[in-house]
Amino acid sequence: MTSFSDLGLADPILKAVAEQGYSTPSPVQEQAIPAVLAGRDVMAAAQTGTGKTAGFTLPMLHRLHGGRRPSANRIRALILTPTRELAAQVGENVREYSKYLKISSTVVFGGVGINPQMLALRKGVDVLVACPGRLLDLYQQNAVRFDEVDFLVLDEADRMLDMGFIHDIKKILKLLPAKRQNLLFSATFSPQIRELAKGLVDNPLEIDVSPRNSTAHTVDQWLVPADKKQKPKILAHLLQSNQWQQVLVFTRTKHGANRLSKYLDEQGIRSAAIHGNKSQGARTRALAEFKSGDIAVLVATDIAARGLDIEQLPHVVNFELPNVAADYVHRIGRTGRAGASGEAVSLVCADELEDLEGIEGLIGKSIERRPLAGFEPATPLPLSRPKAPKKPKKPKKPRQPGAERSGGAPSAERKTADNRQQRRPQNKPRSTAAAEAEKPAQPQGRLRRSQRRAQRAPGGE
Repeated sequence: MTSFSDLGLADPILKAVAEQGYSTPSPVQEQAIPAVLAGRDVMAAAQTGTGKTAGFTLPMLHRLHGGRRPSANRIRALILTPTRELAAQVGENVREYSKYLKISSTVVFGGVGINPQMLALRKGVDVLVACPGRLLDLYQQNAVRFDEVDFLVLDEADRMLDMGFIHDIKKILKLLPAKRQNLLFSATFSPQIRELAKGLVDNPLEIDVSPRNSTAHTVDQWLVPADKKQKPKILAHLLQSNQWQQVLVFTRTKHGANRLSKYLDEQGIRSAAIHGNKSQGARTRALAEFKSGDIAVLVATDIAARGLDIEQLPHVVNFELPNVAADYVHRIGRTGRAGASGEAVSLVCADELEDLEGIEGLIGKSIERRPLAGFEPATPLPLSRPKAPKKPKKPKKPRQPGAERSGGAPSAERKTADNRQQRRPQNKPRSTAAAEAEKPAQPQGRLRRSQRRAQRAPGGE
């Protein structure tokens, strides 16, 4: 069996890894680490919980170790992530693994003050973990320059595309040196990811360590048929009767997360909501209290589906099923990580049958139903027929601001309306002409009638 010491990593890194309790690399680490150490570009498809962060962090730190120091406002390695929580988690991993190296690192994302981040970059940083939007803000304020970048990592690349970061990513790529090592990590190799990779990686090693859209075998998945209005009571009952601790609960909306968290607090269950409307300070505080056990339940929207890294998280609850079936895989991927056992429970009402069928079609199996005594739904949940999940709709192209007011290019909707307007004048003459052709012209008709009257009148011809 391969150990980390067999992979050629520096002793200070091996010491830090051992202190984290790891001795054997995961499959993605075993393939990615030697390739990165050899200087190759890498494309890796790996689900959450497979150890991919260490797969790119450890060899990157090894190659940075002992190298030149970055100049002022420069960086040597750039790691791009889609969410603040994931950025913070990756930044924490970088600090843990580089604790015995002379490597500096920092994390930047939106939602917090930019000035401390500018100060942190002033002397130069070896490793920068960033969300794309804040990174471009810092670049525009001359707080960071990219001419010394040797490594680029796109983490959760598919999630970044889903969240609409493609334009920011392309802007950043144009600013980077052409000669650099590129590492792309994604849950799947979708057509969109491969299109992005064309302009990013050079002759990459492709690693695919998990079947597409699979769920961990160590996660026990089951559902409770439930009426929509009974879901809060059912959740409180499950939490209290089973004495569950550290439960991550997913809702569809931010307001729904707030309402559910308030209800649980009223039932004596300490909880906190985490979503995009919360300040970064509140989100960081809630996550810290959840990890420490001060609160038992974290109610989250899908922003947390891939951005949270909580060791040994035992329970995930889908208070509402996601609209996109693949998000179910990402949600329950928070538990059962690195071979640990976990439990994923979904509360499903009859209105969610279509979403359930899409999920079961995606994961290739039916989810066991466990009715809860005393909470039988008034509207039964019909038997499901697993089918291919609905594809998410492509986002509409944004309308250029002020385009119509300033005489710029009109929107697609405006063009369609204009085309209709142009067609109407053309169609009307054609139909009128055809009608006129079928009957005699009016002036000629009047002339003939007048002639007839003249003929009948006395003295006529």
